[in-house]
Amino acid sequence: MSAATSGPLDRENGHVVVVGGGLATARLCTVLRRKKFAGPITVLSAEAVPPYDRPPLSKAVLAGDRDETPLPFDTAKLGADLRLSTRAIGLDPGTRTVRTDAGDVAYDALAIATGASPVRLPGDGPQHTLRTLDDALGLRKELVPGARVVIVGAGWIGAEVATAARSAGCRVSCVELGPEPLTGPLGEVAGAATRPWWAGIDLRTATAVRSVEPDGVHLADGAVLPADVVVSGVGVRPETGWLAGSGIATDRGILTDTRCRTGVPGVVALGDVAQRWSAHTGSHRLVEHWDDASTAATAAAASLLDWEQGPEHDPVPYFWSDQFGRKLQYVGAHHPADDLALDRTGDGALVRAIWSRDGVLTAWLGVDRSKDLVTARTAVGGPVSALA
Repeated sequence: MSAATSGPLDRENGHVVVVGGGLATARLCTVLRRKKFAGPITVLSAEAVPPYDRPPLSKAVLAGDRDETPLPFDTAKLGADLRLSTRAIGLDPGTRTVRTDAGDVAYDALAIATGASPVRLPGDGPQHTLRTLDDALGLRKELVPGARVVIVGAGWIGAEVATAARSAGCRVSCVELGPEPLTGPLGEVAGAATRPWWAGIDLRTATAVRSVEPDGVHLADGAVLPADVVVSGVGVRPETGWLAGSGIATDRGILTDTRCRTGVPGVVALGDVAQRWSAHTGSHRLVEHWDDASTAATAAAASLLDWEQGPEHDPVPYFWSDQFGRKLQYVGAHHPADDLALDRTGDGALVRAIWSRDGVLTAWLGVDRSKDLVTARTAVGGPVSALA
């Protein structure tokens, strides 16, 4: 996509407003100051606590090893005006104003990093989602020995929650619409190779959920899974509703170019809310992973400071997951039609997956193979034989 033109920002007096209070925001503020931006920075965060790291929520926090996951974000050192519990409710690019539930805030340049919200299942029964620190601490209290825990969704979050619940001594069931766990991100064949890890868990694939009710999870076939705890792990939606009528183009997320620029002058988007153009896929792509939220800040800050100059941000996608005592690391972006080669253990469990197209490596997944990660990431886009 092409971005509209905008002049350089006044580095001494220009006012940058950042909407959002997560990793992307923390990194962006730091990069702006490193690039010698001396003007005011205002951060509008809907949460009541300063920016914190989210990946540990489904790992160390849920396991009881940590109670908080703060990010380096010294407001005094950064000279940032952090306004907590302040939710953006509208945007007027014509007057360069963000409307919030605490009043209007004017800006000279704007960064949108509002992240995403979990999808909730229909029904009147209680259900947990896992996105915030409060979510993780609240769910942890209910993961007690013998508790009947039903997880809906066998994706990354579902697998990590199942890991914690099983370790806590819960009676765990997981319901997945796809034919295998992790079918969405990995495909059916690679996902099936993770099935041995689910030992001791009632894993029900190819199973649809109708609703969550007070007596448990009601399945589409009429069966009911009784539950003391229900966790919905069926995905997230980028927080874009407040942008209605603003002229900011959205699809699933906010559409940007490779420099994080929207089609509105002076407005960038980064993190989970951004659907950035990528040459790796030839499309606008929601990345929704920690690594991208962290590294996009350099390009976003450069665009805010000088709309017409600065680096592109289109790295080889990378993400990881810790589940069932294993670390999964994925680099690249594969297509369902790509060729797939699997390495397995003796019981058929996944060790490594390699996707390729016409002899070119498109993606790599390793299980407890961190030493191979750098080589794999460098090899993506080149001959698959480079991994031999």
